[in-house]
Amino acid sequence: MKKSVIAAIAVVLVLAAGLVWWIVRGHHASDEIVLHGNVDIRQVSLAFDGSGRVTQVAVEEGDAVRAGQVLARLDTVTLGLQARNADAQAAAMRQNLRKLQNGTRPEDLAQARARVASAQASAARAADDYKRAQSVSANTAGRGVSGQELDQARSASQMANAQLKEASEALNLAVRGPRAEDIAAAEAQVKSAEAQLALFHHQIDQGELKSPADAVVRSRLLEVGDMATPQKPVFELALTSPKWIRVYVEEADLGRVRIGQQARVVSDSFPDQSVAGTVGFISSVAEFTPKSVETESLRTALVYEVRVRVDDKEGRLRLGQPVTVRIDPGNTKAGRAP
Repeated sequence: MKKSVIAAIAVVLVLAAGLVWWIVRGHHASDEIVLHGNVDIRQVSLAFDGSGRVTQVAVEEGDAVRAGQVLARLDTVTLGLQARNADAQAAAMRQNLRKLQNGTRPEDLAQARARVASAQASAARAADDYKRAQSVSANTAGRGVSGQELDQARSASQMANAQLKEASEALNLAVRGPRAEDIAAAEAQVKSAEAQLALFHHQIDQGELKSPADAVVRSRLLEVGDMATPQKPVFELALTSPKWIRVYVEEADLGRVRIGQQARVVSDSFPDQSVAGTVGFISSVAEFTPKSVETESLRTALVYEVRVRVDDKEGRLRLGQPVTVRIDPGNTKAGRAP
């Protein structure tokens, strides 16, 4: 009799525990917010910065590409030749600047001093010749030296003095060296030539079209031999990392959704394998429900856009794919989602 009573009590306790578990489970299930939406498509139209003929297209439609990967190339032979010419000009200007900065060479100074000494000797000889002509003219009452010869001797002396002055000024300039303004102008010319060379190298680098981020090639719009311009995209890329799920929440549930809440994203392709996500954006402006959104209320009801950020490393979610998002209002990560 006692055993029967104990067994009955045990059964009652088990049933009570099951009832409590079912009630709690049902309560938590009812608190879960279920939203429907699509994997957002973010697309980049990728074009060359410059113009030229396409020489290589390295990827096909549907290929997954990594950030920094070279996708296509332009013909840059002409730019390479221009860069070589600019490099030579820059080298010549650097040598000219170095010459000005080093000042006058000792050999040049010695040559300038020699010219001054030669001019001094010529001036002294011309002065002596003129004095002699004057003395002869004075002693012979003008009969020993004609007036024309006297004038020629005077002119020769004056010319020799002028040449001496010119040689002396040239020596002073050689001693003082180049002007600061000439050095500054030469430095500016070197900077201009180096900037021109850097521009050519930059244009050569732009001849390689690189992926700005991890993506999938959606469209290949140009082929080898086509002329590319900045206005003509070469590829249409769909960004794949991170992925965003665009859903819409009704105003009644808006207060239960917060930035940083954890979410689970489920697709029809993998109904038993959810992808973890985090609420990263909640619109502050209400809008009418888009026709693509499935809700239990009328489609004209006001809703708020919500975006859930997911890190789909296994690639279960496809761009544009319809998915179901389940948000637990009581499960929130610390801080804001990136």
